[in-house]
Amino acid sequence: MENNPEVSIVLPCLNEEATIGECIKKIKNVLKKENINGEIIVSDNGSTDNSIMIAKSLNARVINQPLKGYGAACLKGIHEARGKFIIMADSDATYDFLETPALLKPLRKGYDFVIGTRFKGTIKKDAMPWTHRYIGNPLLSGLVNLFFKANFSDVHCGFRAFTKKAFEKMNLKTTGMEFASEMVISASKNKLKIWEVPISYNKRKGRSKLRSFSDGWRHLRFILMYSPTYLFLVPGLFLFLVGLVGITVLRQGPLSVSGFNIDIHFMLLGSLITMLGYQIINLGLCARTYAITIGFEKHDKLIDFIAKYINLERGIILGLGVFLVGFFISLRILINWVHGNFSSMDEIRNIIFSMTILIVGVQTIFSSFFLSMLLVEKDRV
Repeated sequence: MENNPEVSIVLPCLNEEATIGECIKKIKNVLKKENINGEIIVSDNGSTDNSIMIAKSLNARVINQPLKGYGAACLKGIHEARGKFIIMADSDATYDFLETPALLKPLRKGYDFVIGTRFKGTIKKDAMPWTHRYIGNPLLSGLVNLFFKANFSDVHCGFRAFTKKAFEKMNLKTTGMEFASEMVISASKNKLKIWEVPISYNKRKGRSKLRSFSDGWRHLRFILMYSPTYLFLVPGLFLFLVGLVGITVLRQGPLSVSGFNIDIHFMLLGSLITMLGYQIINLGLCARTYAITIGFEKHDKLIDFIAKYINLERGIILGLGVFLVGFFISLRILINWVHGNFSSMDEIRNIIFSMTILIVGVQTIFSSFFLSMLLVEKDRV
């Protein structure tokens, strides 16, 4: 291949001797037919069959990636690519490389990121399990579109193209199957110029390496970690406020709404909801800070605000203040009990309220410690 190719086609590979040759031959025919100056890179992820031998015999560049994982293989191949434009696709012959020019054309017109869409193209019979076609892929695509204001119809299509500059801007890091989600999310968050191209999808030859549940969970886990702060704050804040208002009102006594009595049992539920909501808020803040610390995110306005105005000392003071409110309510109950010669008292409402406030105060103190540790690491990055 040329030393300064316009296009680098990257094929992650793991034991694909049945199809790797077919893929390379099709790509070479397309490059020749369309007069495209390109190179073919096979990023091998530890094949134990004849995949490497076949690829080398067809004059493809073979790159070895000892670190296991789909993302690791893709990243290695892309980093080694010399082309201005990079096209990546699976080496299992499920994608039709005759459609390569369709992905390259938008890049030449100025687009940064082009992704194939099987759902707007043609999915051959038995090429995709019905659980992937009607449940998994639409669900995960919908979550990506909802959380990141994107408009993808097929976020897990492996036939993609992008510029070298776009790849550097996306700053991709994951090494597993979630790499596919990370790429489309990062493309959206970096406001790359994106285009979709309808493609065909063929039945795989041999056994699929996809593990529906575990790989799906990895995608979902990454989407949630990368999701906007409001994903945690909105439900967390809602639960916290509903619970806090509930226990504050019921502390004064039972309520009757249209003949329906709301009493101690609902106050206990309100206490649980308050603590649950507050825990979700803390989890969200820590998760977002961690995502920034390890480089998945560049910045977050709320985290930047917390880092600037709410330091460890202020968090401890706030938590201690909340704790003392609950403590003094509990102390008053204890004093009244002693003065009453340890007789039975009707203080269950105040006890529920004070215990809830005490726990929120303690959570605030320890969450401040943990968040401050993450923020220290963030400043070092």
